Amino acid sequence: MHCPFCRHEDTKVSDSRVIEDGTAIRRRRACPLCERKFTTVEQIVLTVVKRSGVVEAFDRDKVIKGVRKACQGRPVTDFQLAVLGQQVEEALRASGLAQIPAGDVGLAILGPLADLDPVAYLRFASVYEKFDSLQDFSDEIERIKHRPPPEDSVDGQIRSSVRRPRGPTNQEPLIG
Repeated sequence: MHCPFCRHEDTKVSDSRVIEDGTAIRRRRACPLCERKFTTVEQIVLTVVKRSGVVEAFDRDKVIKGVRKACQGRPVTDFQLAVLGQQVEEALRASGLAQIPAGDVGLAILGPLADLDPVAYLRFASVYEKFDSLQDFSDEIERIKHRPPPEDSVDGQIRSSVRRPRGPTNQEPLIG
């Protein structure tokens, strides 16, 4: 790392701390030549590969903005959308891939959104999966009806980042 003040080629790290939910590291550095101190932030860049081949940095706010449209008029709070955005990013980072196909971002949204609000999920899924008939909606509604409710949900507020499988499962619905 070059010193930003004197451009000396070597700097010494005096302190490192994890920040931003563990996705970045803050380092306090000192230049041995000019003796000035400065801070750097190291962050793993997660990129999304669009269908056109264009590569761009993953943007959690873009996920939230897209989901917010599906949640219009629904009892979903900004906090719940922020949690959903974090869940999506965590799921994508957990994949271990540095470049994520754009389609995988949509898939990562579907599970947490279905747990958060079934109507918003249906709106989002209808656009994402390009529903073109009433039968598509009917089939998806039947799948939603047979999904078990999230075990870690209280009043529709997601409590953890567990991603639920989409569609029917072999489990019986929880009675509660």
